[in-house]
Amino acid sequence: MITLQKEQLPQILDLYNQGQSVREIAEKFEVSIDAMFYFFRKYKIVRRNASDRNKAFFERKQLSFCIKEKLSLEEEKLKVAGIMLYWGEGSQWSGEKIVDFANSKPEMIKIFLCFLRDVCGIDESKLRIYLYAYQDQDLKKIMNFWSKLTGIPLKNFSKPYIRKDFKVEKSGKMEYGLVHIRYYDKKLLLLIKQWIEQYAQEY
Repeated sequence: MITLQKEQLPQILDLYNQGQSVREIAEKFEVSIDAMFYFFRKYKIVRRNASDRNKAFFERKQLSFCIKEKLSLEEEKLKVAGIMLYWGEGSQWSGEKIVDFANSKPEMIKIFLCFLRDVCGIDESKLRIYLYAYQDQDLKKIMNFWSKLTGIPLKNFSKPYIRKDFKVEKSGKMEYGLVHIRYYDKKLLLLIKQWIEQYAQEY
């Protein structure tokens, strides 16, 4: 049976301060989690609270994207365009956890997706489309239009929102409804917001 020694305290503290959990450390030292908890109590190691645990887990979470470092002139322009588009039409409220860009113009949707794909190097499997349409519109036609335009399969479409209080005078204003391009990675959202802040401070 393996037992923990006081001499191992610095190494255990170092791993814990790096953000590893008690369970992960216990596995590294091949002891039970109860034995590791006892070690923490014995040497009065202050454990993280729930908020700190969540923060440590988030910081260690593997990225689902890979930012392209060396950009061509065209890619630099695309990066600026993507950041500006998100600044104007993206969701940025403090509790948001996903990249969420909404627009009804196909050209803007295409540019923003190029930004995500070519500059941010996203994982396609995390892309989703949330569609907003009126009751009088052909939902199947609209979904097929956006799927073809974006290259995002229909299985990655969330359940659409159908507005039922349709008014005749609004007919044709959003021929293909309004779509939300959503990417489920808070770290990418924070990075885009950081880029926006950098531009805001320059001017």
